[in-house]
Amino acid sequence: RTKRQQGAGSLHYSCWEKLGPFYSHREHTERRSRRRSCCWVTSGESIYRTSRVSQEMSTTILDNRMKTLQIVSNMDRSCTPSPPHSPSLRNESCNIAPLTPSESPRSEHRAVRTSHFFVVVAIDFGTTSSGYAFSFSKDPEAIHMMRKWEGGDPGVANQKTPTSLLLTPDKAFHSFGYTARDYYHDLDPEEARDWLYFEKFKMKIHSTSDLTMKTELEAVNGKKVQALMVFAHALRFFKEHAVKELKDQCPSLNENEGIRWVITVPAIWKQPAKQFMREAAYLAGLVSPENPDQLLIALEPEAASIYCRKLRLHQLIDLSSKAFFNGFPSDRSIDSSFRQAREQLRRSRHSRTFLVETGMGELWSEMQAGDRYIVADCGGGTVDLTVHQIEQPQGTLKELYKASGGPYGAVGVDLAFENMLCKIFGEDFIQTFKLKRPAAWVDLMIAFEARKRTAAPQRANHLNISLPFSFIDFYKRNKGQNVETALRKSSVNFVKWSSQGMLRMSSEAMNELFQPTIQQIVQHIEDLMKKPDVKGIKYLFLVGGFAESPMLQNAVQLAFSDICRVIIPQDVGLTILKGAVLFGLDPTIVRVRRSPLTYGVGVLNKFVEGKHPKEKLLVKDGKNWCTDIFDKFVSVDQSVALGDIVQRSYCPARLGQRKIIINIYCSSTDDVVYITDPGVRKCGTINLELPDINESNSKISRREIRASMQFGDTEIKVTAMDIKTSKIVRAAIDFLSN
Repeated sequence: RTKRQQGAGSLHYSCWEKLGPFYSHREHTERRSRRRSCCWVTSGESIYRTSRVSQEMSTTILDNRMKTLQIVSNMDRSCTPSPPHSPSLRNESCNIAPLTPSESPRSEHRAVRTSHFFVVVAIDFGTTSSGYAFSFSKDPEAIHMMRKWEGGDPGVANQKTPTSLLLTPDKAFHSFGYTARDYYHDLDPEEARDWLYFEKFKMKIHSTSDLTMKTELEAVNGKKVQALMVFAHALRFFKEHAVKELKDQCPSLNENEGIRWVITVPAIWKQPAKQFMREAAYLAGLVSPENPDQLLIALEPEAASIYCRKLRLHQLIDLSSKAFFNGFPSDRSIDSSFRQAREQLRRSRHSRTFLVETGMGELWSEMQAGDRYIVADCGGGTVDLTVHQIEQPQGTLKELYKASGGPYGAVGVDLAFENMLCKIFGEDFIQTFKLKRPAAWVDLMIAFEARKRTAAPQRANHLNISLPFSFIDFYKRNKGQNVETALRKSSVNFVKWSSQGMLRMSSEAMNELFQPTIQQIVQHIEDLMKKPDVKGIKYLFLVGGFAESPMLQNAVQLAFSDICRVIIPQDVGLTILKGAVLFGLDPTIVRVRRSPLTYGVGVLNKFVEGKHPKEKLLVKDGKNWCTDIFDKFVSVDQSVALGDIVQRSYCPARLGQRKIIINIYCSSTDDVVYITDPGVRKCGTINLELPDINESNSKISRREIRASMQFGDTEIKVTAMDIKTSKIVRAAIDFLSN
């Protein structure tokens, strides 16, 4: 029994035929003859149900059989009001009671799914850069990267394109990526004020606590557009680009049915953000809402982990055995395998096709069952940490600790640079310049990005950053003095004015810009390694665009090379994209995940004097009930295997009811008793659409709708069935309705 059940009287579980080896049908029949009953009711207007109770079932039997038990309940259609002194939200929140009071998900074996799609296309939607790759189901060992993008920065391999979107003054799509950035840069300053330019907008989805379908994003010029439209424009661009490339190779491709799409998101994103990306994909026309399985949401560090499984030793760089010379990796300490990896990388960038192992790579083959490793996805906006364990011999992955991380991406270095400019030139001027000369501000940040990529620890020479002429002119017009004077008067050390019209930064100044972000990353990894479930880490994989930075590599190497091996995959910026393709080919590769939150619903339970507070008392038909009990579906950091389900059954409050709406609550802790406890919030709804009853079934007095929820996938999913008619009920979980 759970604590909730012990306090409310003992429960009797009336079992179905499929009971497993623990509980025979005869034993069930004998126990059934000795039972007594007790009703459970609920408040609200949409659902009411009762369940039978018995004193004989022991705690041990209940715990051991939780995964195979099903519950049968008698139901009523009465509506029960909440107590007059209850909180106002209770009328709409506490409207169900558990027909399946199991806290542990029931496992259903699910075999590896064979893809019936012709091709898998993955979109790595990053904060600073994005791209796509694809693989044909009949040739899964070959991953094809997107075509070379137009434009680009000197010295930067442009297998991805900037996550930059440009809309016309009337908010119509104009361009994306390098084309959008360069076109916006070339606009006349006065004309540019009317155009809507978006960059690094993915961070908004993570930082918005009350994300909805109507959430807005602010363009560089200050104008706002619905975020859903911005993301849909970007995804539609990738769809059209990818479909055109695929149809050039396969003219007969059916884009509506033959393509499985995969979109990457940070693992620390909550369910509303994941649903938001799915809704944007629907709006962009990637897939239809009627075929949701055609789109998969991949977690970025998981994708990287999946790809690393396939790598050979010469495709991995071991930072634990590297030295740095003038801040950069020294070739003197790198063996021939690393040179071989660089040569393979150079060739692959021309061919755009990467070949992966049919089975597992050499490093994974050396791992033993139970070996643990961390994947640190260091991207432009966020840093994601996941802890995985390899399962031999099948090669599947098991998550050992819930995903963690935060906004510690490379954008933090950009913000530090902006703060430095504010100290030198004044915050009011920088904000005015961004608003009045948005294109010039973008140009300035592009110049800084180029120098940021060359930053390295112990670098001896200075870095020059070009200031746009409009910046120099605008400052003189607004402040009445030149930029050189401002730098001379500034208290910021290590930044001088170059006679060539540039900001001249010392290596110390650049290091200071990196340190706050890097220190947060290192500290977060250290904190994670102290967790009991994370001890004994053998490898630390650095992936993501920010992992290309020698500054970050050096810091992680110094902090952790004595604890575990620090590994960087070849072409680290594309690791997530390639792994997302592999995930689309086989979504079952991650067998066990950890729940990031505690999820449940509000129910009624038998009121116990001295245990339940008086304000929760509800009297119905002469019986005392406690309202607002938090009935858990799954607990925070609980292991949930792929295919595990949690089942609940619901009964419409009245005949002819067409829809049941059930509120879902979540909490970051496990010690939740009531839905009104601190830290508990409503996070979504389960919507069950009820079909009409045929005339032959018109005499049915009670209808049982059984909902099955899956928590083991990257998204929470729900299916439902009408038990009387055995028909599928349309069901959905909505996390954006708040």
